[in-house]
Amino acid sequence: MVFEDNRLAPVLYGEQNGNLHQIEKALSVQITSRGNEIIIDGKQANHARAILESLWLKLQQGQDVDKHTVDSALRFFEDSRGGSNSNGSGGKVPDADVRIVTQKKKIQPRTPIQSEYIRAMEKNKLVFGVGPAGTGKTYMAVAMAVSMLERGEVERIILSRPAVEAGERLGFLPGEMREKMDPYMRPLYDALHDTMAVDKVQKKLATEEIEIAPLAFMRGRTLNNAFIILDEAQNSTNMQMLMFLTRMGENSHMVITGDPSQIDLPPNTHSGLLESRETLQGIEDIAFINFTSRDVVRDKLVSKIIEAYDARRKKDAGTRD
Repeated sequence: MVFEDNRLAPVLYGEQNGNLHQIEKALSVQITSRGNEIIIDGKQANHARAILESLWLKLQQGQDVDKHTVDSALRFFEDSRGGSNSNGSGGKVPDADVRIVTQKKKIQPRTPIQSEYIRAMEKNKLVFGVGPAGTGKTYMAVAMAVSMLERGEVERIILSRPAVEAGERLGFLPGEMREKMDPYMRPLYDALHDTMAVDKVQKKLATEEIEIAPLAFMRGRTLNNAFIILDEAQNSTNMQMLMFLTRMGENSHMVITGDPSQIDLPPNTHSGLLESRETLQGIEDIAFINFTSRDVVRDKLVSKIIEAYDARRKKDAGTRD
């Protein structure tokens, strides 16, 4: 392969050819660089070439390429082997047009399911993101909300979460309602601060363009022109979920995220997330995106931990049967 722009070639290779080494290790190929020319040798040389071509296109479009971008390209190939693409090498590469853009940051999908999730949020009024921790389902929902708020497509963001973790209740925590909710909403705050300047977050919280609303306090409201997020929805009851779903008003978008493997409800209490998944399938303008351990974008050890626990649960269930 020969890259015409000598200025961008070193960026593609990475510091001390780190990006090339990452591809070598993942695909069991050998890559030799000579200036703006590289030679790829190995059974998966065509795959490596396609990945490098996709990364080169990103650089030409002014996007960043780092180890996370390389990991994303490798994930797309690994997870979508056998799919069709323009280079005919048997895997897909990330679509450069699928991304979330805020004034502070541009978020690229790092797995095919993340790409589906972004497309679903763009096309549907109600989206369920269901799967294990670390898959980016909450982070990308908040990023999409910020993007739509900045573009003027919605007038406010509503963030909600059941307050049932670790057996604590709101009344036991000190301070006003927002202060009581802060420990539960920390992941949502982190995503907000990552996609919007901190001073803007504080200003919009003060003007209630961004609102923190405990799930139990949503009853009776109609939410118009809003992007509404219910996080940790596996800890909502059936009645709470129905109540929340019917809060949607005109020109509103709703994203519901949850992990069915981390239900903290009392015994014999059914999860509203599980019931809604069974009840609402097939309804127009509602999308269900199911994440797996393969979509975890934290340390790879997290994926292995999730898979080990899933295997243990299945084994225990089989033993009980």
